[in-house]
This record gives sequence, C-alpha cells and structure tokens, in this order.
Amino acid sequence: MDIISTLLSNLNYGTVFILMLLESTVIPVPSELVVAPAAYHAAGGNLDIFLVILFATLGADVGATINYLAGYFLGRPVIYRFANSRFGHLCMLNQKKVENSEAYFNKHGMVATITGRLVPGIRHLISIPAGLSKMTYWKFLLYTTIGAGCWNLVLATLGWYLHSIVPQEQLNDKILEYGEYIKAVIMTLCAIALIYFLAKRLTNRKKNIDSYQ
Repeated sequence: MDIISTLLSNLNYGTVFILMLLESTVIPVPSELVVAPAAYHAAGGNLDIFLVILFATLGADVGATINYLAGYFLGRPVIYRFANSRFGHLCMLNQKKVENSEAYFNKHGMVATITGRLVPGIRHLISIPAGLSKMTYWKFLLYTTIGAGCWNLVLATLGWYLHSIVPQEQLNDKILEYGEYIKAVIMTLCAIALIYFLAKRLTNRKKNIDSYQ
C-alpha cells in the first residue's frame, strides 16, 4: 500500500495518529514501525515523545472504536462474511483470526481489552468481540486506552533507546529484531498473570465451598 509507505516515511503527530488508527482497525500497519521510529525522531529533537505517545494512543482509540461499533451494530455474520471476503484477505484477515480474538475475549473477560492490546495477532481485533458482546462503551474505551497506552509506551521507550545506538538506516531492522524479544516478554508476563488470576479464582472458589460445609 503506497499511501501507508508514504505516511511511514513522513512521521509527524498527524501521520502517527492516522497510522495507529488504521492499525487498530483491520489495515495491516505494524505499530512497531510507527511509534518506535517516531520516538527515535523525538529523541533527536524533531518531535515530543509525550505527544507521540498521546497521538498514537488517540489513534488506537479511534480505530478500536470503529471495530467496536462494527461488532456492536453489524453482528457476527456480517463480520465473518467480511473476514472471508477478498478485501478481508488483502487485510490479512480471515474468520479464524476473528474467532481467535473472540475466544481470547471470552476466556479473559472484559480485561481482555487491556491485555489483548499487548498480544500479537489479537491486538487489532480484540475490539470486535467487545462490540459483539455489547460491552459498555466507556468501560471499553477506558480499558483500550490503558492497553494501547502501555503498548505505545513500550514502543516509544524502544525507539528512544535505539536513537543512541543505531543509525537511522538500520532502525527498522533493529526495531523488528528487538520487537520479537518484547513480544516474548509480554507473552510470558501475560501467561504469568493468567496463571495468577486462575489460581486466585480457584482458591477463592475453594474457600467459598469450604465455608458452606
């Protein structure tokens, strides 16, 4: 997509907002190559790091809202039909990916709109099952903002750090390399958090059962 390539090569607050909006819908825009390079330029004095994070998060909120509204008003049959369409495939979307996002949401509940923003392959689709389940919009927006803000903060920190050790011509390759490590760490943390909450739930359930006996 030439227009996306053009936007990626001309990063400013407006293009960061637009690209992150697209990334949070179904358009295949890699957030790593938006926020981290923008933060890299901020470290060089061309942008403000806090405004980069702000506009990236606002863009993510707007894009996520579009997906939420689609799920809320269009319903599952229309969403699946779109996912299986030629345009859906051009966006690297298919029914299986939507089903995976639904399974993640159903398994983790409303908090999935926070943690899902950190999980590769789920991040840009987690808003759809939130809409399908008729989740309260303001609660959805709050959780989305927290999750997207945390992810953008991680990427911005990476871009700021790389400014001191990587020349610009090597930036994207290094971002993708470090991005794999970041994803591994995040997935590990999510797994630990899941085990903790499941153990806590089982402990509370056991206490409740014992109290009735």
